[in-house]
Amino acid sequence: MGRTNPTFRDRLERLRADWSDYRRALRRRDEPHFDRLFEYARAHADACGYLNHDSPIVPVLLSVALEQQATIDALEERIAALEAAEGDSDRQVDACQTVIERPWPGAGDE
Repeated sequence: MGRTNPTFRDRLERLRADWSDYRRALRRRDEPHFDRLFEYARAHADACGYLNHDSPIVPVLLSVALEQQATIDALEERIAALEAAEGDSDRQVDACQTVIERPWPGAGDE
């Protein structure tokens, strides 16, 4: 029989092993976040396998970005639903707001 190419999941596990020293050096509170990033990549392993990129880190990073964007979108929808249910339209935050409004005049002015 001929040789077979490793699956993306195999490449992902090898990549994870390569990063094991980095993970070990992280603070304990950051380790679950690190693990979740690889879970995001594994969730998109089929699509990553179709890409067949020379470097597995590229599809991993895109998978992580995709999952994080999905999370952001879900949180934005949840916030919008909560604001709509609350019926407090004057508290809604403008999408382009960059200045934090102070709850009282002079707060933070030093």
